[in-house]
Amino acid sequence: MKGKITFLGTGTSTGIPEIGCSCSTCVSTDVRDKRLRASILLSFGEKEDADAAHYVIDCGPDFREQMIRENVSSLEGIFLTHEHYDHVGGLDDIRPLFRGQTDCPLYTEEYLSTILKERMPYAFRAVAYPGVPHYSFTIIEPNVPFSLPKPKGVEILPLRVIHGKLPILGFKMGNAAYLTDVKVVPKETLEAIQGVEHLIIDGLRFYTHPTHFCVQEAIELGNSIGAKQIYLTHLAHTIGRHTEAEAVLKALDTRTHLAYDGMSFEVSF
Repeated sequence: MKGKITFLGTGTSTGIPEIGCSCSTCVSTDVRDKRLRASILLSFGEKEDADAAHYVIDCGPDFREQMIRENVSSLEGIFLTHEHYDHVGGLDDIRPLFRGQTDCPLYTEEYLSTILKERMPYAFRAVAYPGVPHYSFTIIEPNVPFSLPKPKGVEILPLRVIHGKLPILGFKMGNAAYLTDVKVVPKETLEAIQGVEHLIIDGLRFYTHPTHFCVQEAIELGNSIGAKQIYLTHLAHTIGRHTEAEAVLKALDTRTHLAYDGMSFEVSF
């Protein structure tokens, strides 16, 4: 089975351009230097097909803009990596996608379901205000695959990675893996993604950071698992302009690319 991954956002928590910044990246007119908060869309079928299915990994504060840009009018569910605001800050904006339906399915670890109920109590009251969003939780665990309700026969594998001191989730989807906000990759995850064709991975900037992979760390991880293509995401404005950074990457490793908002590729299951 074939699917498609589209980058909804490839920026770090502040996005690009940053507010008040006049660096060369933030003032660039190249559309690839306009980066919303990190998220991807996993699609099956064409948007107009009755059996089409769409899933999002993370739902940051740019979610509304991302859905409008990609002309997404329905979702089957949202996979969440962790609780930081740039990854869950758009959850209230799911409402137009679920009018007249049941709850929005959220695939999360159990601790995150508790956090979201505390942050958004208005969405979980027994008698809720009209128009508030409603969610249902599917609790997932690292290294335990789960099946999608649509299309049938597709499995997703949650993966454990470490973001600073915070254990969060990545996901393996067919021949692609998505590891954002990562500084440590446990042995079990390395084994699970060995030989993956497409590795989407945190590559914040060219120099080291205490809680995120830098470019060199991301390349080394990709090479260690034999990834055929490496796409860097969750990028800071200090990565530089897209064209210039791509030229540097080409000299370092021809398989490694800067992802950009709207970029897409086919994935096999």
